[in-house]
Amino acid sequence: MRKKPEILSPAKGLEELKTAVHFGADAVYIGGEAFSLRAKARNFSLEEMDEGIRFAHANGVRVYVAANILAHNKDLEEAGSYFNELSELEPDALILADPGLFELAGRLCPKIERHISTQANNTNYAAFRFWHELGAKRCVAARELSLEEIRRIREEIPEDMEIECFVHGAMCISYSGRCLLSSYLAFRDANRGECTHPCRWGYSVMEESRPGEYMPVVENDRGTFLFSSRDLCMAEHIPELVEAGIDSFKIEGRMKPALYVAAVTGTYRQALDDYFVDPALYRERLPLYRREIARCTLREHFTGFYFGRPDETGQIYEGDALLQEAVYLGIAEEVLEDGSFFLRQKNKFSVGEEIELLGPGLRVERGTVLQIINEKGESVESAPHPKERLRVRCTAVPRVMDVIRR
Repeated sequence: MRKKPEILSPAKGLEELKTAVHFGADAVYIGGEAFSLRAKARNFSLEEMDEGIRFAHANGVRVYVAANILAHNKDLEEAGSYFNELSELEPDALILADPGLFELAGRLCPKIERHISTQANNTNYAAFRFWHELGAKRCVAARELSLEEIRRIREEIPEDMEIECFVHGAMCISYSGRCLLSSYLAFRDANRGECTHPCRWGYSVMEESRPGEYMPVVENDRGTFLFSSRDLCMAEHIPELVEAGIDSFKIEGRMKPALYVAAVTGTYRQALDDYFVDPALYRERLPLYRREIARCTLREHFTGFYFGRPDETGQIYEGDALLQEAVYLGIAEEVLEDGSFFLRQKNKFSVGEEIELLGPGLRVERGTVLQIINEKGESVESAPHPKERLRVRCTAVPRVMDVIRR
């Protein structure tokens, strides 16, 4: 059996980073306030990045900082200052796509590994070799590659060159790093972190001799979503991913909440650990992994390009229905001796409702809310105000950092 891959989880902020660590991530990737391909995400200030890196390192978890825009001339001076600041914070790697930024990071952050982003569209072993010779430690494979192509890359590149692959999350309709749709329709450059996701918009067809008559192409009860892909999910194919020689299992989602980070990280952590303990145990628990993945707010799932082109395997782009079975209520920030706990509320819940406490190892406990005390110390029947810090009594007692959901 090949070596055990790392679980690499996303984080849009400190809460998600700490959640990823708590639920078993080996590494977390984040973005700063500049040069990251998630301009709409909250992202990390330098102070938050410093705190997050220290927290992760104290728990034996690595942190990779994305700086993977395709830069213009005006970006270079600011990038130099940014890399100098990152050098002081000592993340474990920088995720880069632009050759100019790659060279600049090598000069200014010589002690920090450089990883090549999927934005660079790495689709063959010669590209992996090219980046390795320039000093890259790892390449993220383009999401258009099959497992057979990844196996061939593994055979043809140096042993110390690592392969990182997306195993879960949203897919793009375009080749990695080559989408111009947002720039064309919304004047927002996807390659600079400003994608407006026009592939998720609703579309109709109009015949030129009948202006104003719009005909749906494909539709469900939410509308017509011609380009909208299902989400990638490879939790049921861990053996094939391991045997292909992948070093890092990457979970997409730097704009997703802590519930998603917890459920998906925890599922892949448990699935990978089970497989390395006993492949039979892994196969036995497939329904458990499937159930927990479905508890997130996700689109329908498919296996992407790993087993062939989606149009050849029936995994076509269709629909945009969300599978939302769980509502994120918050994280148990503090648990008192009497079993009550504090959380900063994300969505409304009420006394008498049944809730779930999700912890590492896919531990799920169910309980009934007995009491909610607001910030004024008042006992209330429901909590309708997001971000309020509440004290909750429940028939089940969480552990610190457990995710609370309904």
